[in-house]
Amino acid sequence: MVLRSCWKSRHKNSSGPAPCWTRPRLAALLWLCVTQFVCGSGAEGETNTVIQKDAEFDVTYNDTVTSENQTIYAFNHTVSRNKTEGVRVFVDVLSQGFESPILFVVRQKQAVVSFQVPLILRGLYQRKYPYSHVGRTLCQPPTRAASETQYFFVDVSTLSSLGTNYQLRVSRVESFTLQTDKKFSFTASPSQPQYFKYVFPDGVDTVIVKVNSEMTFPCSVMSIQDIQCPVYDLDNNVAFIGMYQTMTKKGAITVQRKDFPSNSFYVVVVVKTEDEACGGPLRFYPLRPDELIDAGNRSKFIDVIVTPAINSEVYVMGMLFCLGIFLSFYLLTLLMTCLENKRMKKREVFQIAADMSPAETASLLGKNGDGKTPASPYEYGSFADNGSTLSSEAITDSATSTDNNYGYVEQSLDSIGRSRQESLSSVEEDDYDTLDDINSDKNIVRTKKFLCVSDLSRKDKRILSKKYQIYFWNIATIAVFYALPVVQLVITYQTVVNVTGNQDICFYNFLCAHPLGALSAFNNILSNLGYVLLGLLFLLIVLKRDIVHNRALVRNDLNALECGIPKHFGLYYAMGTALMMEGLLSACYHVCPNYTNFQFDTSFMYMIAGLCMLKLYQKRHPDINASAYTAYACLAGVIFFSVLGVVFGKGNTVFWIIFSVIHILSTMLLSTQLYYMGRWRLDSGMLRRIVYVIYTDCIRQCSGPMYIDRMVLLVMGNIVNWSLAAYGLIERPNDFASYLLAIAICNLLLYFAFYIIMKLRSGERIQCLALVCILFTAVVWGFALYFFFQGLSTWQKTPAESREHNRDCILLSFFDDHDIWHFLSSIAMFGSFLVLLTMDDDLDTVQRDKILAF
Repeated sequence: MVLRSCWKSRHKNSSGPAPCWTRPRLAALLWLCVTQFVCGSGAEGETNTVIQKDAEFDVTYNDTVTSENQTIYAFNHTVSRNKTEGVRVFVDVLSQGFESPILFVVRQKQAVVSFQVPLILRGLYQRKYPYSHVGRTLCQPPTRAASETQYFFVDVSTLSSLGTNYQLRVSRVESFTLQTDKKFSFTASPSQPQYFKYVFPDGVDTVIVKVNSEMTFPCSVMSIQDIQCPVYDLDNNVAFIGMYQTMTKKGAITVQRKDFPSNSFYVVVVVKTEDEACGGPLRFYPLRPDELIDAGNRSKFIDVIVTPAINSEVYVMGMLFCLGIFLSFYLLTLLMTCLENKRMKKREVFQIAADMSPAETASLLGKNGDGKTPASPYEYGSFADNGSTLSSEAITDSATSTDNNYGYVEQSLDSIGRSRQESLSSVEEDDYDTLDDINSDKNIVRTKKFLCVSDLSRKDKRILSKKYQIYFWNIATIAVFYALPVVQLVITYQTVVNVTGNQDICFYNFLCAHPLGALSAFNNILSNLGYVLLGLLFLLIVLKRDIVHNRALVRNDLNALECGIPKHFGLYYAMGTALMMEGLLSACYHVCPNYTNFQFDTSFMYMIAGLCMLKLYQKRHPDINASAYTAYACLAGVIFFSVLGVVFGKGNTVFWIIFSVIHILSTMLLSTQLYYMGRWRLDSGMLRRIVYVIYTDCIRQCSGPMYIDRMVLLVMGNIVNWSLAAYGLIERPNDFASYLLAIAICNLLLYFAFYIIMKLRSGERIQCLALVCILFTAVVWGFALYFFFQGLSTWQKTPAESREHNRDCILLSFFDDHDIWHFLSSIAMFGSFLVLLTMDDDLDTVQRDKILAF
């Protein structure tokens, strides 16, 4: 009965000849009748007039709609399988009917799209923005036939009893399909979003969709969606499906064919109602919850270009290039090791000759008594014809001459045979009483005005070796327990990105982010391989030196026992392990870089800086260097503050005051510890002793510091650290982790420069290998810092603002500036470690009581 009344009502209220009722038109009538049955037709006795019109494209319809009439516009168009055309609906409401908007329902073959005009879009805090001009693109259902006629209907209705004027226009979008490497320009707004279709050409499996605009604001969203209906193209639903990212001036998304079974996708661009998501100003909060805010003109002119991404050959070339660079260091090290072993064998010949009898030496050297080669094998080790034997002077002269030819230090047999007690004594007998306390009391030894390494290397070597090996085992343990949850967390991050499609979670350089498998930016991960390979190479170099030194100790080599800087390799092993872990954790960070996991990239940088400073101090102060437990506890405190700074440090004055006070107090306590070589006490009488020292040394008599060199270093260190603390308190930088790392690096560079200056000032020299390492490392650090400060992305800003810094790849179409920073910084760190390892090789034949401690 309802359908019959609807049918009669349709014939009663329609004007003109009866149309030919096709299946789509009958379906439209059935829809109207069901709608009237469900929703009613107003007050009792009232009838809702339904008017259906055959409409055409590119014709503007000016009509009026009330609660008593409803208008249906029927369109039909031919769809070709070989040609894709878009259909766009434009609606303008000419009267301000915000209380009773007009409802437009577009019914298609596979989708129904409905929207009201004025269109109310909500922003932050549920603020409402009305739009009277709406434009929507209709999705295009795929067709299997070569040509097919499709129908769609636009229903217009309202509940307003007053007439509301509107304009309706439906147009074809001729340029609906994007072409590869061809820029396409258009204009979008919050109420008039745009989307276009792209079809993968043959032979192209991955493309990069780049969206650019000269306008920073209004903020917009770019989305990649599969070919299906409906298309989510409004600010409140664009994140429902596909991949999406906010943008201001730049946006880029890498799209792979395997993710789209239809070999095509939609590029959707939506302009947001507000700019807060892109770092723009926050609009005022409405006074009333139902207050409507004028959005103003938020149109944005945008360019879209789709370019093919790199192919598999570029991936292979990038991997081979990365491996080739770092494996070349292995080959170079192997070559230098072979040359060094050859030279060491020659050196051992002459060292052994110095310990042999004259006859044995002559036999080893292959010469007779007069220095000539024997005429026959029977003359080796025998007396000469004249019955004379080789004198010790001749042997000494011969060995000395040969040593000079090979660049070794001249050393006589008498100096080699000097008693060990005499060589270890650096006590100035004129200044101290010759009592036993002078050799046992640490207060006496460590407060001497001029300290030597022998004064600070009195502890048993085996005990010290075990003490410093703890550094390696502790950092290995820390690495395992730190890395496992990090790997698990970043896998979760990457999974969330892949599942949700939210490209704002991770701060990549989207213009040079090459995916591989589930990883979104494989190139940024691969470039960290250098830290791991070079860290492993450094461990192998240290292991080789450790083995050679232990062999020298086994054969009681006097140089190894009593000369040079004491060899302790535990800190070196810890440094190499830290470098490898830096590569692993940096790779984990670059799986999904953002502010919550930036600590993964910096934690072991703090450790590397701390271990390098400890190693520099240990070289001249092996007995009083910090234990592994104390050192790692301090580094744990640094990492703890790093996390606090990332979470609470942004603009928090209280946090910066507390941190600055702790920074300054820590600097003063460490300065006191270094100046007095640990011979001071932190107790209740400390203030009294400080006042007494100030009175006696500054007021009663003006006397200079006893340890001038140490005082100069510590004064400069305090000036630098106090300046950094003041800078942090005044500026309060957003990137607290980098600020903390800058403090560590500045202190390391200051101490390293002091060490080099004091080494040269003490009359020591830097050998050729160490000098080459220093110069090479300095140059590489300079280039590395240049690429680091390019700033391709930054999590200190919003994701949209970060993408403004994105740039294309610059190396092999695979690596960007930050990847080059990874390459160069890993090489520079490796070079810095080699500098620490080889810097004091010139002292290997110098007795420890002749090596100054500073």
